[in-house]
Amino acid sequence: MNEILYAVIGIAVGLIIGALVGIAYRKKIAEAKIGSAEEQAKKILEDSIRNAEARKKEILVEAKDKAIEIRDETEQDLKERRKEIAKQERRLAQKEETLDSKTDAIEKKELQLTEKQQQAEALKQKIQEVYDAQLKVLEKVSGITAEEAKAELLKKTESEIEHETALKIAEYEARFKDEANEKARDLLSLAIQRCAADHVSEVAISVVSLPNEEMKGRIIGREGRNIRTIETLTGVELIIDDTPEVITISGFDPVRREVARLALEKLIADGRIHPARIEEMVEKAQKEVENTIKQAGEKAIFETGVHGLNPELVRLLGRLKFRTSFGQNALRHSIEVALLSGNMADEMGVDSTLAKRAGLLHDIGKALTQEAEGSHIQLGVDVAKKYKESQDVIHAIEAHHNDVDPKTTVAFIVQAADAISAARPGARREDVENYIKRLQKLEEIAGEFEGVEKTFAIQAGREVRVMVKPEMINDDRMKILAREIAQKIEGDLDYPGQIKVNVIRESRTIDYAK
Repeated sequence: MNEILYAVIGIAVGLIIGALVGIAYRKKIAEAKIGSAEEQAKKILEDSIRNAEARKKEILVEAKDKAIEIRDETEQDLKERRKEIAKQERRLAQKEETLDSKTDAIEKKELQLTEKQQQAEALKQKIQEVYDAQLKVLEKVSGITAEEAKAELLKKTESEIEHETALKIAEYEARFKDEANEKARDLLSLAIQRCAADHVSEVAISVVSLPNEEMKGRIIGREGRNIRTIETLTGVELIIDDTPEVITISGFDPVRREVARLALEKLIADGRIHPARIEEMVEKAQKEVENTIKQAGEKAIFETGVHGLNPELVRLLGRLKFRTSFGQNALRHSIEVALLSGNMADEMGVDSTLAKRAGLLHDIGKALTQEAEGSHIQLGVDVAKKYKESQDVIHAIEAHHNDVDPKTTVAFIVQAADAISAARPGARREDVENYIKRLQKLEEIAGEFEGVEKTFAIQAGREVRVMVKPEMINDDRMKILAREIAQKIEGDLDYPGQIKVNVIRESRTIDYAK
């Protein structure tokens, strides 16, 4: 046991001694390496100092050479600048001499002009004195003043100008009227012949046939609940009178009237009539009407050959099927305007596709007049812009009632086609009250002008005869008055076709033989 302990102690002592020897050896080696590194660093430093000194000398030499070169260039530049400055000084001296001489000349001319101006003022004053003296002599001889003579001259000049204007108007009318009328007549007749259409005025009522008289009571319902439900849901009025086996649906909204008609027919066919069933049938009828509207729009674009319309515009076109204007169906009117526009465009060599598109969409705003505020023209322009129609189409819509002046050929064509379609016999109807109001308004407009004695609207408002006072309106003034009345009518009235303005001037002298 002791031997092992001694052996372990001996080994430990040996390891410690070995470690100490190793550490001393490594320290010696490290000191040797450090000394070698210091010597190398010192050598590198000395080499760097020598190289830096050499480079410093080279840079100084180069800097001196460059400084000498710059100095030479600067001296040369200074010499040239001195020469240029001397040259400029000589020029300035010459210009100063020239300016001095010109200044002297100008001063002399100013003195001369001042003298001449004084002479002119004196002469002007003398001329004014002579003029005033002559004017007084003339006023004394003629017996009128200068102001009176001026007024007389102006009056005579105005009369001559008015006469010349009337002659020019008559000349231009005579020159262009025959030719323009002939061409327009040929163009319109060809377009109308190629687009013949029948017209049936729309009415504000629909009639539903009943299988028997008993059905009337079932439609009315207990205490009238069924008929009230139908009228509330559809917005129309049901007229149940003594007419046998017939119910009349009255309403100015054709869409509501059609919904009511379809719903009633379905209820009569089904036989079950009560409020819940009525609501169901009205809803089905509304869907059918919407489908009819879509089909009507698609049929219209197929019939006119106008393609590429936005689906919403097609739906709005279909809604025109249930819209009327003076009894004329708006969709049939739009289709006819499109066809007429295309025909006229073909005859005139204009883009017929664009003309038909503008004609078909010209009244598109009427499909929105019951939903939005504003005229059908403004609504049509807005919806056309919304669905990215061309500027020509938008302008044609805006100008077809002269809200703005038409500026394109297509706009004029659509305006003419619209007037033709509206003015065809049987195309439109007016109630008596509106008809009388239109004639009265026509006579009032013509009677507003000075010198008009009486006005008469004749030929169903297609002509207005204007009787004038002969002592106030001369023959030349008559032509101008007729044109002014026509322009006033165009601006203030909406009417189909055209209105003839007939101005009549009559002089009578009466005496009696006694």
